[in-house]
Amino acid sequence: MAKKSILFIINPKSGVQSKRRLPELIDKHIDRSRYDYAVEFTSYAGHASEIASKAAADGVYAAVAVGGDGTVNEVACGIVHTGTSLGVIPCGSGNGFARHLGIPVDAKGAIDFINRAEPMAVDYGKINGKSFFCSCGVGFDALVSSDFARAGSRGPVTYVQKALADWVDYMPELYEVQTAYSNREYKAFLIACGNASQYGNNAYIAPYASMRDGMLSVSVLLPFTTLEVPHVAAQLFSNTLSENSHMVTLNTPRLTIRRASAGPAHYDGEPVIMDKELNIEAVPGGLMVLSCPGWDGTCEPVPLYRQLLDAVMGNV
Repeated sequence: MAKKSILFIINPKSGVQSKRRLPELIDKHIDRSRYDYAVEFTSYAGHASEIASKAAADGVYAAVAVGGDGTVNEVACGIVHTGTSLGVIPCGSGNGFARHLGIPVDAKGAIDFINRAEPMAVDYGKINGKSFFCSCGVGFDALVSSDFARAGSRGPVTYVQKALADWVDYMPELYEVQTAYSNREYKAFLIACGNASQYGNNAYIAPYASMRDGMLSVSVLLPFTTLEVPHVAAQLFSNTLSENSHMVTLNTPRLTIRRASAGPAHYDGEPVIMDKELNIEAVPGGLMVLSCPGWDGTCEPVPLYRQLLDAVMGNV
């Protein structure tokens, strides 16, 4: 059987850990009976997309994003609607895309995953023409994403610090949400549209999301009090936020969100200023990914006790 070509695209600036030893780990653990491989490092924003696009044009079997969800977004944008599959070695701050697929967050585990994986078609999304693969949204999370992007350091601790600071002065907005099935107004804390189930770090904002159903799982979180914050946070990380009385869950292939004025939004954690009208849609089966054989497109949540134990042990 002929070997398949695979290209590892490493973003040296993603996340907090060094990427210096990754080429050595890839060389040591990749299944050489199955793959011929090459490694390229990115040098600037958008470079991963350029490299991936050329790889797809050259007929490369798989392009592996080595970085966080931003790197995944760039590589995936370069190979959508081609025969080249996306692989991931998660090295970012949240790694929501990889976690949804069940990819281990350690490099060796992720390489072993690639050795066993098979190509599978999954959905992705678009918000005002920009592609996303995990989630997009407006409201509080978009504001925090903007502040997090400007922070001098990365990681979950910094994210929590920014979230707490923004919470003090944040005022929920009024949104009109028109789906394929309904049209309603909500005064909302945030609206998240999930292709994947989580932001990253096992924060499950869209518990019912599947990457293989042609739908977006839309979570409308209504305003809640400061006293309710610990309960909401616990539900976010225990995959039970859908049970909260302040949560409205919608399932739709497309939606339009209208707000009073242009303002912050995010896609895959990337902050951006967008128009007051946001047109969001699922693109069914537009991306090939390396996944577990037989995977159904949903996420197997990590129990909260396991997350806490991993945090104590440093396995996050």
